[in-house]
Amino acid sequence: MSGPVLVIELAEAVPLEAIQRLRGFLVRSSARFEEKRVGEYDVNIHADSLGIADTGGVDGRRPVMVSLLGPGIGDEAIFEAEHADEVDQEPLIGFTPTHAVDVIAFCNRPVDHVVTALLTAEVIDVIGGIANVELREDQVPIVAGLPGIVATMTDPWPAVYGSAEFLRAWAQQPGFRLLK
Repeated sequence: MSGPVLVIELAEAVPLEAIQRLRGFLVRSSARFEEKRVGEYDVNIHADSLGIADTGGVDGRRPVMVSLLGPGIGDEAIFEAEHADEVDQEPLIGFTPTHAVDVIAFCNRPVDHVVTALLTAEVIDVIGGIANVELREDQVPIVAGLPGIVATMTDPWPAVYGSAEFLRAWAQQPGFRLLK
């Protein structure tokens, strides 16, 4: 069963030094680490390494893929396909994304939603960028007052562009859940 996905929008390619720092963080935080290519990592992240104590009774080692995309790294076709139906992001976030990072959970338990949000926040801390977070209609008022929101939109679907601070604040809200 697939789980939630978050996308980090980037204004430029990630420098190799930042990719190495990201790799080091993932190695330290994971029970299993596999580097598919530079910038693509298949891991079993330790939920407790993200400060998550309550795993809902499931194994705290959660399977996640972290994948950098865009020209010169990753699959450019996937990057282009993911951004084909996006609105013009520059007025919202101050740049047109040239690269992105996908954080993809492979399971769909409540803990996987929290892991995805908090891992995405950690990735932003290491390499920068803005999280592109699609919302359900009923989540719009819940996130409206949270810190770290860069922009919101409602058309063609509700979404927030937010910082690592936003992701951490939202993950603490009762009933927190990402879209798949």
